[in-house]
Amino acid sequence: MTTTLRPATPDDAEHLAALAAITFPLACPPGSDPAAVAEHIRTQLSPERFAAWAASADHTLLLAEAADPGEDLDGAPDGGSTPPDGTTAGHRLVGYALLVRAVPADQDIVAVVGDEPTVELSKIYVHPGSQGTGVASDLLRAALDAAPGLVPDRAVWLGTNEENARAQAFYRKHGFEVAGRRTYVVGGESHDDVVMVRPLG
Repeated sequence: MTTTLRPATPDDAEHLAALAAITFPLACPPGSDPAAVAEHIRTQLSPERFAAWAASADHTLLLAEAADPGEDLDGAPDGGSTPPDGTTAGHRLVGYALLVRAVPADQDIVAVVGDEPTVELSKIYVHPGSQGTGVASDLLRAALDAAPGLVPDRAVWLGTNEENARAQAFYRKHGFEVAGRRTYVVGGESHDDVVMVRPLG
């Protein structure tokens, strides 16, 4: 499987939202309220959200596509149809990453990274069928390479559920360290996150 990375465009929004609807529930801790997860996906991971992120100068949205002749971007047989704008024939979406440039509003985050503009690795997800193939590492490296273009000379931070040991191990492998905690709300349901930071250098 050959995978390529590229910046997303607003034309990719529908496919990114479809992938997010698959991958986000898999990252939620056991016992999460399915209705709360569904509400989060509906309101926070909609096609409109992805289109806005792709067009924003304060965001970097990267996607990974796998060469897979005979399938469209969602992985369904294309039947010879013309692929949607922003894709190429024989490729399917397998992952994405989102960086956000902002001044933290959450005081738990301010305590870790300060109150100046910084870069958050807000999202990085890979289709379950492509996990273990190196796509996640490729996306993370590309995101870290892109981060200085949003805010130079600042550490990158992220939040991940405190029960998600697999994700934390992955981030540690790429230089992140636990530096604090925060509360993250999913569809009105509060969860405990660790905040991880990748120091400069």
